Amino acid sequence: MSESCYVLGTKVSLVQIPDVVAALDSWIAQRRGLGPAAYVVTTNVYGVMMAQRTPAHRRAINGADMAVPDGMPLVWVARGRGARHMQRRVYGPELFEACCEAARRRSWRFYFYGGAEGVAQRLTALVRERYPGVQVVGAETPPFRPLTPAEDAEVCQRINAAQPDVVWVGLGGAKQDTWMAEHASRLQVPVLVGVGAAFDFFTGRVTQAPRWMRENGLEWLFRLFAEPRRLWRRYLVYNPWFALCLLLEVTRLKKFSRE
Repeated sequence: MSESCYVLGTKVSLVQIPDVVAALDSWIAQRRGLGPAAYVVTTNVYGVMMAQRTPAHRRAINGADMAVPDGMPLVWVARGRGARHMQRRVYGPELFEACCEAARRRSWRFYFYGGAEGVAQRLTALVRERYPGVQVVGAETPPFRPLTPAEDAEVCQRINAAQPDVVWVGLGGAKQDTWMAEHASRLQVPVLVGVGAAFDFFTGRVTQAPRWMRENGLEWLFRLFAEPRRLWRRYLVYNPWFALCLLLEVTRLKKFSRE
């Protein structure tokens, strides 16, 4: 289990991308064919603030084997609390690419679950093209609506039958975190990893911010200008709310629950 700190009651694992790849390697070696699955969440300011509103989401993050910092503000907070080795965020698309490279050498088997219609299939083709030797044993996009119990059981059956080493979950935000928490005990796979919009970025469906913006905590500005109607609340409401709550936590004027 990696070392962690808590930001507003939400776990942040003090890791970098090589640490996550090494953890996946260990879990796959130890748990192949056994279960329950380990699971990794990628969280950011928005995820932390959503965890404030929804205790079930907070429990999903805090119960994860790793809750990696996918946002630079969380890295800055971790540094301020003594984690000097935290130089970069664990950016979902970069983590995915690092694991694809590792999969070529270690014969990992991937399953893709999520994304918009057709994205998982496009992702499969691109991974096979860019990383020859990577085994993709399944890919599917669930309907946007909640699944019936029977449909959900069929999903678990398909994933278990495919025997992947890593299930990549691209359902977005709180939905993928709670999905992994709920399904970890039902899937006989070594590890689940939630990577948010990485499916869209990797396939080119959504344009990434320039690297200099991503490295300096400005990706939110790029995404806000790209999709203002969809993202204005996330960045113009939740970012200031996060700053205020962090001030209250630092000054010990408010204690944030981890439950």
